[in-house]
Amino acid sequence: MKLADPVLIDDYNAAEERRAACGFVTESFAEAILSGIEPASLAHAAITAALYELIAAHGEQAVAQYAENLAGRIRLGEFSAPNRH
Repeated sequence: MKLADPVLIDDYNAAEERRAACGFVTESFAEAILSGIEPASLAHAAITAALYELIAAHGEQAVAQYAENLAGRIRLGEFSAPNRH
């Protein structure tokens, strides 16, 4: 019997950091919406800010490739909330 490959500690730490970051973003969205910011305006601003940060960290080519792959992921419903349709 072959055991499953162990999760690398760096992969685990990166996943934990992304989960924590998502929590901060969710809280920020909720706070901004309660302050009267329209959710769509907030989402556009968040995407723009995220792209600036990703390009600063990884460069334009890598982020362009990432963005090209988003269309398929969106169509597959990866970013859709289960209760929205």
